[in-house]
Amino acid sequence: MPVFQYEAMDAKGKPTKGTLEVANQSEALTRLKEMGYFPTKVVESDKGKDKDKGKDAKKDGKDGKAGGKGAKKGGLQINLKIPGLGGKVGTKTLCNFTRQLATLVDAGLPLMRGLIVLQKGEKDPTLREILGKLASGIEGGSTFSESLAQHPKVFNKLFVNMVKAGELGGVLEVTLTRLAEFAEKAEKIKGKVKAALFYPMAVMTVAVGIVALLMIVVVPKFEEIFKDMLGDQGLPEFTMLVLNISRFIQHNFLATAGIVAAMVISFKLFLKTKFGARMFDKFSLKIPVFGEVIQKVAISRFTRTLGTLISSGVPILQSLNIVRETSSNIMFAEAVQSIHDSVKEGETIVGPLEASKIFPPMVVSMVDVGEQTGALPEMLMKVADNYEEEVDNAVSAMTSLLEPIMIVFLAVVVGSIVIAMFLPLIKLMDSLGGGEDDKGGGKGKKGKD
Repeated sequence: MPVFQYEAMDAKGKPTKGTLEVANQSEALTRLKEMGYFPTKVVESDKGKDKDKGKDAKKDGKDGKAGGKGAKKGGLQINLKIPGLGGKVGTKTLCNFTRQLATLVDAGLPLMRGLIVLQKGEKDPTLREILGKLASGIEGGSTFSESLAQHPKVFNKLFVNMVKAGELGGVLEVTLTRLAEFAEKAEKIKGKVKAALFYPMAVMTVAVGIVALLMIVVVPKFEEIFKDMLGDQGLPEFTMLVLNISRFIQHNFLATAGIVAAMVISFKLFLKTKFGARMFDKFSLKIPVFGEVIQKVAISRFTRTLGTLISSGVPILQSLNIVRETSSNIMFAEAVQSIHDSVKEGETIVGPLEASKIFPPMVVSMVDVGEQTGALPEMLMKVADNYEEEVDNAVSAMTSLLEPIMIVFLAVVVGSIVIAMFLPLIKLMDSLGGGEDDKGGGKGKKGKD
């Protein structure tokens, strides 16, 4: 039977160590709880593993011949990759995990036991696999932050450094709760922005579909009617423009799709360059409707991230580096780098914050007050709360403004095509009316003569 070494605290808080010979780790934890101990570490000892190895060696010796036969049959091994494993974990799933782990640790459950409990109930295959690895890493003697750092695709530097600060300060449950609150508020803002952008994207999709249907199906039929009715008479220039575009799309569909794809790919490649990304981020802050929302979201993210890191015990310079790396806008990243250099030289945050010209005076003044009073994290959190409310108002205003703009846009696009198709009919009616007038005038002159 395996032997487990444990480290625990008794009811008076006195540390104690010992060994237990039980079937598994879960039974060891149950036994310690019955003894009135609060376990902090339970790992299988090397003696227990050596016993198991001895038993396995004997078993392998007995089954050697059978294994030789089986080796031929099992020579070809097929590794199946299950979809979902090894990928990324959704923000909402990670947020729920952090909140649940914070609750379990705060309730007094050992960290490794909490990870095992969450692993059993986790539905996401990627996170379930990672939780098992985290528990194994902690069992092997690694710290929680070191185990998290092994999965950079799921746990970013913000997450790892906050957990590390919580471990060093002995307030891991507090840090996890802050991380959960941070993730929930960040997801809330992202959800509101996505909801606001859904309407214009839906209208644009419908507009593209309607225009494609008109240009490929409806307009060519009108062209045949115009040939029968007008013959060699010239069509209006606007009608000819729409007909030429329709012919090009109809006869060069693949070329049209290729041009659109090339434009999209070129734009994405341009954004990947340092110059292109900087120009786009700078322009995005000045867009009439969206710029205000983007700026307020970035300020809210900056202040909340920095405030959460500093309040969790992460050093200011390290916090600024993390904020810079997690910033989604280059203009804000450059401003944070200036703040970092200023603080490194022993100066204040306020100077470069004001010089960047992207932070409003209210933010600068509140940060200044926070530095002078020694309550910088609290001030940053207040700014974040304030700007989250402003983001709500800005998103609502943007949505109410975009609705009529998109309706007018759709009406102009479709209406232009309809007008282009009716212009020849109007010209034909005018020519028929003019012809009848000429005939009437001719008869009048003949009567007089």
